[in-house]
Amino acid sequence: MDFAGLERYDATYDGVTRTVFRGGTGPAVVVMHEIPNLHPGVIAFGRRVIAAGFTVYMPSLFGEPGAVVTASTTLRSMMRACVSREFSTWATHTTSPITAWLRALARDAHAACGGPGVGALGMCLTGGFALAMMVDDAVIAPVLSQPSVPFPVTAAQRQDLGISDPDLAIIRARTDVCVMGLRFTGDRLVPDARFARLRAELGERFLAVEIDSSRGNPHGISPRAHSVLAHDYVDAPGHPTRLALDRVLAFFRERLVTPR
Repeated sequence: MDFAGLERYDATYDGVTRTVFRGGTGPAVVVMHEIPNLHPGVIAFGRRVIAAGFTVYMPSLFGEPGAVVTASTTLRSMMRACVSREFSTWATHTTSPITAWLRALARDAHAACGGPGVGALGMCLTGGFALAMMVDDAVIAPVLSQPSVPFPVTAAQRQDLGISDPDLAIIRARTDVCVMGLRFTGDRLVPDARFARLRAELGERFLAVEIDSSRGNPHGISPRAHSVLAHDYVDAPGHPTRLALDRVLAFFRERLVTPR
């Protein structure tokens, strides 16, 4: 994958070093990639955010950055995430430890870029991390794209938000911050119960973007569609995923650019 125009650097917090790709100008947005890696689809999304007037930080959290998605890389990354202590992929009422590193990155991004705060967008396994990052006041524009953790096997997991109860209390108290969530309606990894829980906890502050992926839907979206802004994104005017992208960018502008 061509990383032209993006600065590659290493960021270390709490003794853990990860590679970060940074580009653009303007307020900061932290983009957290999906399984299996920081793949070309996620990088393309990052470039769209850059083009909209933001500085994008894309940390490489697992897998080889830039590698194309294959069945084998997806399986390997999923297996490693499931056994890693950094990702709470099964536990309920638990915040993944890696979000502490991501909050530190967001604080540095805010210091470097200025503005009222930082945007954060997670996808799939990292989808709920944007919510957990709200524990830090620097994060004021969180977007949860297909938040899939904890993996929804039991009823408790299906309605869990992937954060601890103390963190949830802090998030509920931040009444000036809205949260955007995106999913395909047929996505089994992001069940109805999870978005219902977000509505129950956040009320009108939860801005849901739910794309019809039922059989026979008008846009021919597969019932197996999952990745709203990357793998299943269609860059065509009027397509629901393009409209979802437009809403995300408008959300970032409203929260990070428009004077508050």
